[in-house]
Amino acid sequence: MVLAGRLFFKRPFLNRSIIRTPIAKLFALRWTGQLTDGVFQSGLASFILFSPERAPNAIAAAAAFAVVLLPYSVIGPFVGTILDRVSRQRILFFSNLARSILLIFIAIAISNGATGVGLTVLVLIAFGINRLILAGLSAGLPLLISKEKLVAVNATAVTGGTVFVVLGGGVGIGLRGVFADLGANKADSLVIFLASALFLLTALLALRLKRSALGPASHEIVKRSIRSSLKDMQDGFRRLKQVEDAFLGIIAIAVQRGGLTALTLMALLLSRNTFNPTDDPDAGFAGFAFAITITGIGIMLGAVLAPFGVAKFGRHSWIRIMLTMSALAPISLAFIQIEPVLIFTGFLTGATGQGVKVTNDALVQSQIEDNYRGRVFAVYDVIVNGAIVSGAIVAALLLPVSGKSFLLPILISSLYLFISIFILRKKRFKAFHSANPTS
Repeated sequence: MVLAGRLFFKRPFLNRSIIRTPIAKLFALRWTGQLTDGVFQSGLASFILFSPERAPNAIAAAAAFAVVLLPYSVIGPFVGTILDRVSRQRILFFSNLARSILLIFIAIAISNGATGVGLTVLVLIAFGINRLILAGLSAGLPLLISKEKLVAVNATAVTGGTVFVVLGGGVGIGLRGVFADLGANKADSLVIFLASALFLLTALLALRLKRSALGPASHEIVKRSIRSSLKDMQDGFRRLKQVEDAFLGIIAIAVQRGGLTALTLMALLLSRNTFNPTDDPDAGFAGFAFAITITGIGIMLGAVLAPFGVAKFGRHSWIRIMLTMSALAPISLAFIQIEPVLIFTGFLTGATGQGVKVTNDALVQSQIEDNYRGRVFAVYDVIVNGAIVSGAIVAALLLPVSGKSFLLPILISSLYLFISIFILRKKRFKAFHSANPTS
């Protein structure tokens, strides 16, 4: 975060020349979008999982995660490959504009209490577009900053993003309370209407960047047919396999995120059906929102500490340290299932998981050349999303309606330790033999 201060602040006032730089414009675009994500997700979660007439079990909660992520894992790769073929700035503009329009229809559906296939399809598309946006932002970032600063700038981007997602969630929850007298469905729909307006603003912010600012370079842009998307994905996967450091890091991220998803489902059910009265969904929503907020603070801390950890221990050692620490909190939750322990588990697992994520994102960005980066990040998303859905499915199979389970947290801890000790061992990392400890 020292770098963040140097990049964006000059005492005693904000440096206007820095505000106009491409990296500052990218951050404004990213953070506004993530603020909007928080608003949107709070309204959607309230409607789907915490409406008075719906008491979710593990299967229902897991289905909600699958609806959001699994279809993108199937179709997303074919869309994600365009990041290496079309102006990423244009992709960010039109994607945010499309989300703005989609959310109008979602808000109308929620206002009418719709829960059928139509709403599901709209939500699928909205979240699929979001993954394309995040992949585009990640793929374009290395063109705006030197490799030496990638870890710190990633940490700054993720830290700010986490803050704004949490703020957006808080705004959404607060507005829902203001509109509560209108009824649950109307209140949720108004929150999503606000998110639609904010996505329109995000689209306009994309126009502050030059068309070529985020790549790909003009000589890399090639007209491709839809059929070639599968080949592009295969090329991206082959390139990733050749860079074993980045590939193993992605495996670590996938396992960590899958475990965190399972713990999130456990937290949802505990908050909804155990820690609060089942006939008071608002109390359950408030408890779950508080746990997620604390987890967000942990994620923020993990991103802040990552540059310092990498500077001291090197990228690969820091990934292993963070993944090992991720295994500690779920063990305590296995034996003591009370609200403070759940909150501590979310905080520590979020912090260490983000340390892994920030560090590995920089690793991928620095080791994969630009003309492959969009395709590799598409593969990255598929692997991680598949692991998240898998974590949700495992949680659905193991968790009772109450959310109480000894086996699930132990299983998660065991997987984290296995990846850290055996899959990420030093001899498999080429960069461990480099003279540069942060390589």
